[in-house]
Amino acid sequence: MPHPNFTERLFHTDIGKLELVNTAIVTLSQQGARLMANIADKMDIEKCYLHEKAEGEYIAERFSRMADLTSDIFNKYEGIIFIAPIGAVVRVIAPHVKDKTTDPAIVQLDIGGRWAVSLLSGHEGEANTLCMDVANSIGAEPVITSSNEAGKNIIVGVGCKKGKSAELIKNAVMDALDRAEVSLENVRIIASADVKLYEEGILEAASQLGVPVRFIHSDEIRNSSLTFERSEFVEKSVNLPAVAEPAALLAGRRSTLILKKTAYDGITVAVARENFL
Repeated sequence: MPHPNFTERLFHTDIGKLELVNTAIVTLSQQGARLMANIADKMDIEKCYLHEKAEGEYIAERFSRMADLTSDIFNKYEGIIFIAPIGAVVRVIAPHVKDKTTDPAIVQLDIGGRWAVSLLSGHEGEANTLCMDVANSIGAEPVITSSNEAGKNIIVGVGCKKGKSAELIKNAVMDALDRAEVSLENVRIIASADVKLYEEGILEAASQLGVPVRFIHSDEIRNSSLTFERSEFVEKSVNLPAVAEPAALLAGRRSTLILKKTAYDGITVAVARENFL
């Protein structure tokens, strides 16, 4: 069962809660339909559309042509998640794109559930926020290229004991940034493990700091060949070798630690910097 109000509880790109209360999912195939059902369940999305030729029984409205469906629903929903090839999605939305302040948030996802792309109305329309929600719900890689986000290169990894307050976590993050001699303005993501998906303190601390949260899938941490400090306590507690350092490294691209795991009374913080080409 999904956690209540999944999208309202996950703070991501913009300060405050996700405001997209009217969102739909569109897909073309049976494989896409399975992914659609998973996302719809976890994010509590009621309206799903599935191509009429896709086999299987799913709770979804059937359609014959994605172009015709897009014409019908483009201005009906505040957010639309397409599980389809990005080229096909671009072609069907192109005739309807008008203005970033009024167009719906469009997120594109491959049928393998590997990448979630904020495609249209990223910042103003909250597609960046929706993209991160989708990515966190299934463990996909969020792809956000908005200029106000893409230029940032600091990832903060956070682990904590259950129930730690937002205030304590926020203070730990700010102290770690001071130690690393980097500014909060350069932080692109606060990262943790998916076992902390519903940790109120992390979610609220990120909200107060104005930074999106990404949760790294546990298997990705366990199978990582990256070098990081391992913890017997974390291994016994959540069956992971560590949280803060691997989360900081795995949430970015070509990342290196600039502050190793630092402990703050039940909270651990590590800081990594992405290395741009």
